[in-house]
Amino acid sequence: MKSTLLRNCQIVNRGTTTSGDILIQNGRITQIGAVSMPSGGVMEYDAGGRVAIPGLIDDQVHFREPGLTHKGTIATESRAALAGGITSYLEMPNTNPQTTTMEAWQAKMDVAARDSWANYGFMFGGTNDNLETIKALDTTQIPALKLFLGSSTGNMLVDDELVLRSIFSTTPLRIAAHCEDEATIKANLQRAIAQYGDDIPIGQHPIIRSHEACYISSSRAIRLARETGARLHVFHLSTGKETELLDKGGDLRTKQITSEVCVHHLWFQQEDYELKGTHIKWNPAVKMASDRDQLWKALLDDRIDVLATDHAPHTLDEKKNPYTSAPSGGPLVQHALIALLEKVADGTISLERLVEKACHNPAILFDMKDRGYLEEGMHADIVLIDQNKPWTVAPDNIEYKCGWSPFEGTQFNNQVHRTYVNGQLAYDQGTFLEKPSAQAITYDR
Repeated sequence: MKSTLLRNCQIVNRGTTTSGDILIQNGRITQIGAVSMPSGGVMEYDAGGRVAIPGLIDDQVHFREPGLTHKGTIATESRAALAGGITSYLEMPNTNPQTTTMEAWQAKMDVAARDSWANYGFMFGGTNDNLETIKALDTTQIPALKLFLGSSTGNMLVDDELVLRSIFSTTPLRIAAHCEDEATIKANLQRAIAQYGDDIPIGQHPIIRSHEACYISSSRAIRLARETGARLHVFHLSTGKETELLDKGGDLRTKQITSEVCVHHLWFQQEDYELKGTHIKWNPAVKMASDRDQLWKALLDDRIDVLATDHAPHTLDEKKNPYTSAPSGGPLVQHALIALLEKVADGTISLERLVEKACHNPAILFDMKDRGYLEEGMHADIVLIDQNKPWTVAPDNIEYKCGWSPFEGTQFNNQVHRTYVNGQLAYDQGTFLEKPSAQAITYDR
């Protein structure tokens, strides 16, 4: 691999922004600052003062392979991720077959080794029936254990209290949990059916998948983690009330209870259902503007530790179904960073804090080896950003296999200029180049 010298960057790392150059050799960053031209073959690129950040690490995506590849594949969605500045991802186990056996986990790893455009890891899924397999997992290979404590994925719901307590008591892995209370959701849904029949308005979604459903489940999971000593990571918080359960700050390497918020819960709010319909139907549901404001507050005061997408594509035809059969989830990896940069521009969050939450913290939380920072010795996962370059999300620039975005029609003022994966330029100003040599994420445990 040829060496690359990125000149004249604004380098964002560990809470500071500094001017300098970045030298990449053999896929890693070898020098930062005022770099002299090294001898030998070097590709030099003048970044023109553009911002350089570490590639984002998305700790929650659903790339739909195997079994649901009409929605997306590891190849198509990881490619879209690079257009959005995401260079590493952790993919969820609710595929078909589900990733609840080592054979299914290895099959995904094999596909990613062949097809992925971004660095990859796959969470292992817990069920009521695979406790012994969970106990035997190799923690140097598995990033985390995913538990569904709500009905989003059918038979992956873990509702056996004895099994749940055993998992929390025995696994050394961090447990990533989807927290919604099944009984509460079922009761709310039956009330909606009684009132509306088959024509439930989409605006009922945050009432059916309510604040109460989220709080009951997340508070129970947090209480169980504290009782058993398990390391718990609460996925996609959607309510302000849940943030009251969380502690501020702390060293992520030892922090027992951590949490994540996704871009859609920080961007949309209940009134948006009228315009966006099922395109913003997620589980847990987008809720009130006041919840959105409280989530931002918790992110900024370090009760929430990680920014992510919960990228979960469905086809437009599927989304056009009536409420009860329209699937929840939407595509986000291409537009998450760009949307967050709008919040940097309006002063909601600083660029340094964005990098902390979307790059540094996921690497720390999941013990990722040599990723998440722009520092000497790190893998050269680097994103250059064009600021003040307006563009509008439209069908002809959407990279997802499903072909749509909840941000369609939105004008953004920032663009991803270039994306490097392990030192290889893979995306350049709207053009995908040769597929990079993406790697399995390794864990320093």
